[in-house]
Amino acid sequence: MAYDFKREYRDLYVPKTAPALIDVPAMTFVAVAGTGDPNVEGGTYQEVLGLLYAFSYTAKMLKMGPWQPEGYFDYVVPPLEGLWWAGAGAFDGSRIAEKDALSWVSLIRQPDFVTPEVFERVCDMVAQKKPELGPALAAGELRLVRFAEGPCAQVMHKGPYDEEPATIARLSAFVAEKGLVPDIASGGESPEGHVATAAFDGGALLEALDAAGAVPAVRLHHEIYLGDPRRTKPENLKTVIRHPVRPAVD
Repeated sequence: MAYDFKREYRDLYVPKTAPALIDVPAMTFVAVAGTGDPNVEGGTYQEVLGLLYAFSYTAKMLKMGPWQPEGYFDYVVPPLEGLWWAGAGAFDGSRIAEKDALSWVSLIRQPDFVTPEVFERVCDMVAQKKPELGPALAAGELRLVRFAEGPCAQVMHKGPYDEEPATIARLSAFVAEKGLVPDIASGGESPEGHVATAAFDGGALLEALDAAGAVPAVRLHHEIYLGDPRRTKPENLKTVIRHPVRPAVD
């Protein structure tokens, strides 16, 4: 049976609808940073998803080819994840922002056998299979990053994405009850101080996230998507909402 990260790490991927604290360990991801409304058909966000899934399924299907990296095992591709921010201050998702002003990092977890060397080789394979993705890969838009999130509070949201603020309000109240505060980066339209435009430096943000397994200085509102909105009724969608936290300072 293929290894399923969601089944093996239920505390990370299948939390309860009641908020809880969790210490999130180091994980490896492929990631792309960008800006703009994620709902625009054929927009940047949709293109990014194609890049992430092309890499992830190529890595998974190495079992069918002549080469497998050291430590390879068969597995279920983990769910799509997103780090989000928008507007001045710290974005916690409690307000539905102007979606054109959203900035994001889209990620998919990778097994630890996906080292930098394996990453480069799989990127070459993706470029050969899907030449239309070659320019983005050559430009370094897809990055391999490894970081921990450390102390966090999280909750399962059930229902449409636009109804998340009510769930986030419960999460925020729980964090306050525990004597904690959100540890979410702030500073303009992004943690790096850029506005949400084409001038946004996604590479700088991914560099900041790639903390070699440690907790990065940039900590953000985090969502994990357990349902496919193309195939799931909005009321049946499940989304893990996770906020980094730290002790409140008197």
